[in-house]
Amino acid sequence: MELILKGGVLMIPILLCSIVALAIILERLIRYHRVRKENELFIQKIRGRIYPERLGEAIRICEEDPSPLAAIFHEGLKHLNLGEKRTREAITDAGEREARFLERNIGGLATIAGGAPLLGFLGTVLGMIKAFRQIQELGGNVNASVLAGGIWVALLTTAAGLAVAVPTFFAHNYLVSKVRTLIIDMEERSRDLVFLLITGGQREDKPVNRDKSSVAGDSL
Repeated sequence: MELILKGGVLMIPILLCSIVALAIILERLIRYHRVRKENELFIQKIRGRIYPERLGEAIRICEEDPSPLAAIFHEGLKHLNLGEKRTREAITDAGEREARFLERNIGGLATIAGGAPLLGFLGTVLGMIKAFRQIQELGGNVNASVLAGGIWVALLTTAAGLAVAVPTFFAHNYLVSKVRTLIIDMEERSRDLVFLLITGGQREDKPVNRDKSSVAGDSL
């Protein structure tokens, strides 16, 4: 706290930047964790409805489900009668829209990562101006320790700005990467679900059914 007070008035916006950045990071991490859980729950609900004769039921589930994956898959279902190419394009477009929602507030981290060092540098410049003005007022009669003390106090804001900017920068890049991973995963899952619908829901169920039948036959 003493260092913050010595750093001057610009330490206040730098401190506020750190609080806002931390809030955004935590909120986004919690949101992305929730998205993964929502997507998994949606997969469980929709898996048994991936049949052409149950298309209406699948659409209703997508409309009622809050997960981003449901929104992407819903677009694929709406364009299913327009052909596979158009369906894939609709899924990609929906994925881009969901990406914008998932990237909400991340731009604020980029602003903080770029702005905090500038605030720190401005504080240092103002501190240096103040220090040298005091030297001028004393007619140059100042020892090195007094000059060094004024300089290190002025440099506090630069150090504080960098201390906020560096972790914010890495957090921003990490969250952007996480969003892209989520979107790619959701688009691939949506394409898989549409493929299952086109093929009548027959992909992984067949081997399981055959195994069960063979086991039943063996037991007889």
